Order: sequence, then C-alpha cells, then structure tokens
Amino acid sequence: MAGEGPILTLRSLTKSFGAHSAVDHVDLEIREGEMFTIVGPSGSGKTTLLRMLAGMETPTAGDIILRGARINDIPANKRPTCMVFQSLALFPHKSVGDNIEFALKIRGVPRAERKRRAVDLMRMLRLPDHYYGRAPNRISGGERQRVALARALAFDPEILFFDEPLSALDYKLRKTLEKELKDIHRETRKTFVYITHSLEEAMVMSDRIGVMRDGKLVQIGTPHEIYTAPNSKFVSEFIGDVNVVPVSVLGSGRLKAPHVPHEMAAPPAMNGVGESGFLVVRPEFLRFLDSPGDADNHVVGRLYNEYALGSRIQYQVRVGELVFVLEKLRHEAFTGGLDQEVVIGWNAADSIVVPDR
Repeated sequence: MAGEGPILTLRSLTKSFGAHSAVDHVDLEIREGEMFTIVGPSGSGKTTLLRMLAGMETPTAGDIILRGARINDIPANKRPTCMVFQSLALFPHKSVGDNIEFALKIRGVPRAERKRRAVDLMRMLRLPDHYYGRAPNRISGGERQRVALARALAFDPEILFFDEPLSALDYKLRKTLEKELKDIHRETRKTFVYITHSLEEAMVMSDRIGVMRDGKLVQIGTPHEIYTAPNSKFVSEFIGDVNVVPVSVLGSGRLKAPHVPHEMAAPPAMNGVGESGFLVVRPEFLRFLDSPGDADNHVVGRLYNEYALGSRIQYQVRVGELVFVLEKLRHEAFTGGLDQEVVIGWNAADSIVVPDR
C-alpha cells in the first residue's frame, strides 16, 4: 500500500535542448511506496524526465525535492536511488552473483554477507541458487531482467527507476514479468517510478499513471481514472481502443454527431467542453440492441468485421464514415453475420465528452 506523503516532488521541472523543451514545467508529487508509471508516445519527454530524476541529466530549470531536500545538483551515484535500464547494463565478465553484489562490494560489505544478501534476492526473484556462479550470457533474457532487478534491490535504494525494462521481451514473458514486478513491489514496499510506451503495461502494474505529451504531464490519475475519465481526446485515444466521435453540444443535454440523423443524450460529465468536443465511449459499453429504445443512445450501421481476442470478440460497425468498435465476451457473441444491418447503443452515463487538447 502506497504511503500518504510524497517522497519525491517536482516543481516546474524543465529540460531544454536549445529552443526545444523536452520536459516543460512539470509539477508532480510521487507518494512513498507507490508504483508511479509515466506513459507517453515516443518523443513525449518521459525518458528525459526519468534521467533527471535519476541524476543522469541536469534540469534547465525547476526543482527535484527528495524528502524535503533539493537534489538537482547531486550526482546519480550519490543519490539513494537506482535505475534499471532497458539494456540491463549487466557486467558480462562477472557472474550473476558478482553482478548482484556489485553495489554491496563498493560499500565494503563483507563477502559472506554479500553472498547471503545476493542469494536471498535471487530466491525472491525466482532465480535458482546455482545461477550464482553462472555468466549472464548463459541465462535467458527474462532471467537477466531478474538479475538486473536483484542488483538494483541489493543497493537498497529509496526509489527504483525503470526505463522500459520489458520492451525488448516477447509478449508472454513480458506479461509474466509485469505480474512479478507488481508482486515484488508489494513485497519490498519500495517506491517504483516506471516509464513505458505501453498503457496496457501501466494499467496492470501501477498505483497511479502520468500521461505525457510534448514534454508536459497532461493527466495524472489511477488506472481506473485514466481509463474511465480521460481529460482529452489525446488521452482517450492513447489508452487503447475507444470510440471517439466529434460532436456539437446543443444544450439541454443533447449532442449532434455527423452521420447520425438524430440528436443524442449527453453524458452527465462534460469536462468543461464548450460548443464542440468529442464523445468518448469504451468498446465494452456498446451493445447490440433489439430495439433503439433499449439504450439512451443508438446508431444504425452495418457490421463490417469481427476479431477474436481470446476470451473476447471485437466487432466493427460502420455508420456512414464513422466506425464504432464493440467488445463482447465470447459467450455473449453476436450471432448475426457480416454486412448485416445492426442497431448498437450505449447509455449516456457510460460515455464522456472531452475537449480536443
């Protein structure tokens, strides 16, 4: 369980390269003991932000505050933090055990205590004891990830930073390690700050998520908040399959969309939208209707395609130039065929309207 108070505070943190601000006046509080994940597309500034937090880049402006002390000018090796890199950066000429013990050896910890600590961490991370003397190039990619994490934990840092550590792994192994990382976070109660371009990865592991765009944190919230209440078209589209429809706000709780001949009921939450915005409806909230009156809103279209997604089936329905996406559990699969005219709908409370920003 994450603590209540912040361990790390960012105040107007900025990093500029010439006229370009890679990180632009970011304000953030990271709570002690939480897993905070920063997501964003390539070039959004998330890696530059993480490198400043770890002491590998110097801010152009703003402050990094760790437990009330400004640490902008403290080098990486003097901070009580540690980075797990995408490249892992293991020492190829050292054994698994020596890699894990590296920070302890520098600190002058006696050899017997170093080995005890290394073996304890190996067991926590499901690495066999006999790997202690094995070279890193003689174990699998997933096992090397575990060694890199054990080495970071051996340092006993207050905060662990993760730079897309799972991005090079195959899908099955990545899903396994996502769960293991979440378990390890719970066991160690350390503060984890994690960056990834995968929102799915962030949703599985995080206590809170920060979404970056063009050097700014554009939304911060729990996975549930980010998923169900995105504050912009960008965030809503970034976090997976979603129906985003341009609408005009007519007042009196009504909306008008292109290719839809009738007005629609607006959701309760309009997020400060003015005369126009974007209606956002998640695929799981759409359903096939027997009658237009079976939902607050409906559209009539043609079933264009369907895709099997394991336990779920995804459907595409074309309404003029709009394409709506629905998802159903396999046992709730639609029984009609492709190219059939269908009526689909949703309840107003299961949608939101957001601005284009």
